[in-house]
Amino acid sequence: MIKTLIFDFGDVFINLDKQGAMKNALNLFDIDTFEDDMISTNIQYEIGRISTSEFINFYKSKFPSLSKTDIIEAWNFIIKNFPKYRFEFIKDLVIKGDYKLILLSNTNDMHIEFIKQNVPFYEQFKDCFDVFYLSQEIHLRKPNKDIFEFVLKENNLTAQECLFIDDTKDNTDTASELGFKVWNIDETKDDVVNLFKIKKELF
Repeated sequence: MIKTLIFDFGDVFINLDKQGAMKNALNLFDIDTFEDDMISTNIQYEIGRISTSEFINFYKSKFPSLSKTDIIEAWNFIIKNFPKYRFEFIKDLVIKGDYKLILLSNTNDMHIEFIKQNVPFYEQFKDCFDVFYLSQEIHLRKPNKDIFEFVLKENNLTAQECLFIDDTKDNTDTASELGFKVWNIDETKDDVVNLFKIKKELF
C-alpha cells in the first residue's frame, strides 16, 4: 500500500526547457560542450557547497566578456511556467489527507529565488508538503542513493510504501533499486495530475 508520495519539482510541477537552456548556454559561452570544471561547479552549487556569488564569479572568470546579468539570465533560462492546475492538484491531495507528501528536488538558490519572484503561489505550494527537500539545503542530490536513504531515515518510511515521481530515469532507477515504487514521468505526454489514472495499479 502506498502511504507516501514523493515528487520531483521540475518537469513534474513546473515546466522546464532543458534542451533550450543548454543550447542557449552553449551559444552564449561559444563552446560545444560543458567542460569538466563547469559540470563540477554546477553540481557543487546544486548541493549548496558554493554560494551564488562564488558560482557567478567562477563563470565571470572563465568567460570575462560576460556580465553578471548574462550569467544569471542564462542560468534561469531553463525555468518556464508553473501551471496553476498542478498547484490545485496538490492542494486537493492535502485536503483529502490520504498520503504523506514530500517534495525532493535537485535545485539551487538562484532557481528558487527566480521561482519565488515569478510564481505568486510558490509559498502556498511549498506549504502543501509535509517535507520540502531541496538539494542545496540538504547537500545531497539525485540520483545518488544517499539522498533516498536520507529521506527514508528522516521520515521513518518504508521504501515499498513510497511512490517516487520524477522525470529523470537515472533518478527513478536508483529509487527503484532501493525498493521504491516509481513513476518516470514523460513530461512530453504525461501530467502529474493524471497520477491516479496512469498509475492506478498502485492504488
